[in-house]
Amino acid sequence: MSALEQDIAKILITREQLQTRIADLGQAISRDYAGKDVLLVCILKGGVLFLTDLMRAVAIPHAIDFMAISSYGGTLTESSGVVRILMDLNSNIESRNVLIVEDIVDTGRTLQYITENLRTRNPASLKICALLNKPSRREVNVTLDYVGFDIPNEFVVGYGLDYNEHYRNLPFVGVLKPDLYARPNQSGTDTV
Repeated sequence: MSALEQDIAKILITREQLQTRIADLGQAISRDYAGKDVLLVCILKGGVLFLTDLMRAVAIPHAIDFMAISSYGGTLTESSGVVRILMDLNSNIESRNVLIVEDIVDTGRTLQYITENLRTRNPASLKICALLNKPSRREVNVTLDYVGFDIPNEFVVGYGLDYNEHYRNLPFVGVLKPDLYARPNQSGTDTV
């Protein structure tokens, strides 16, 4: 067991489960976009592992591009609600079929911002493929067209997801031990 793996309370989704589900997603995307020009837009950094496996599972011609978005402010575990684009697309998406590839959808605020921004660029279609979905945390309504796994409200790392830029390289999705990220608040109790 590696030092990083020792920080994991439990494995939520195994490497095998990830690969099986991504193959299923690739088949569905290939079927739905058959005969169409599709652009996979990966949201960095967390989505990069998902993208690389997903694009191998998509059997039709496609292009890729990247966006980097920041929504984490003073804390490493909770979104600040303030979203900003750190790196924008290189591609013109007007009249193209765009599929956003996202690692995890939590409150939905970041994804709402991205979709509103991309819709102003007049794509032919705009859909979302999320590896992980936390429906219990949703604050805004976003439609997910392809979902890998619905997960409980736990802090997960691995397979691209990080805590303080660590754990992305784990080949599974695991729950991080809470004592590694919990901080005492003014009253002395732990908060996340």
